[in-house]
Amino acid sequence: MQILVTGGAGFIGGHLAERFVREGHDVVALDAMHPYYDLGIKEHTVEVCREASASSEAGGYEFVEGDVRDADLVSDLVSDAQFVYHQAGRAGVRDSVSDPRVYDEVNVDGTLNLLDAARASDVERVVMASSSSVYGKPQYLPYDEQHPTTPVSPYGASKLAAERYGCAYSEVYDLPFVGLRYFTVYGPRMRPNMAISNFVSRCMNGESPIIYGDGTQTRDFTYVDDVVEANLALMETGAADGEAVNVGSTDNIEIRELAAVVRDEIAPDLEFEFADRHDADAEHTHADTSKASVLLGYEPDHTIREGVAKFIEWYEQNRGWYEPLVLAS
Repeated sequence: MQILVTGGAGFIGGHLAERFVREGHDVVALDAMHPYYDLGIKEHTVEVCREASASSEAGGYEFVEGDVRDADLVSDLVSDAQFVYHQAGRAGVRDSVSDPRVYDEVNVDGTLNLLDAARASDVERVVMASSSSVYGKPQYLPYDEQHPTTPVSPYGASKLAAERYGCAYSEVYDLPFVGLRYFTVYGPRMRPNMAISNFVSRCMNGESPIIYGDGTQTRDFTYVDDVVEANLALMETGAADGEAVNVGSTDNIEIRELAAVVRDEIAPDLEFEFADRHDADAEHTHADTSKASVLLGYEPDHTIREGVAKFIEWYEQNRGWYEPLVLAS
């Protein structure tokens, strides 16, 4: 298969690109290399994918530095693709509060560029990275896909708008499109400004984990390998076309308990530090993945504790290159 992965040097996009290459598909990875965090992590991801493609049984890999706001570039790349995995987007709830317009430009207009290119080409399916941030304040938990979508941040609003455009294009233009609503994805090469990477890096260096708020907020953290499996399923089935689908762990945990899990594994004598919680941060997230189970056969393999243990092991093995970039961000 010829696969285009936008945001292909990023965290989830990089894992998708690597997996596709290892399974023999030809991948083009498009990424703007925006310095939201240390670009060394993205550069390492590109090298991992290039090394994966060197195997005799692997597929080809090409990296293209460019922006989804460049409609001509997007059109050229989409025209050669059979599947498009749209992972590109400006990330971060807090930063979206200070600069909402750029989130609209990248996450909404950039997605429209891709959708327009896809409907003009012979694309078999567009799979977009949406977010649990589309739900906003919970009226009930766990969130199912029928829960009202009332995002409380510009980031969440931009992901909802992009997702809704994709579903509308599926209805009006018969473009196969699926929006996957990710719930706080983590794992190897994750962004350094996430709770788990912060907790692990601080504990590794003998520094107390910092908890924002009182720590009673809960999250449904999803291990990246489970997210990859959900995406892979969409190469085989059109059952979810035109739909938005939750991808989570079905497990959730209080932030202070998560900090304790990490601390107790690495440096049990450390005390916690507390700081002010940001208003745009969600209070609780918890995914109902029944729809993904029915449509995609999705069954997450990792509990939060299992996934965190795997990440800590990976961190220790890759500390030499990863930790300096985490601490610099």
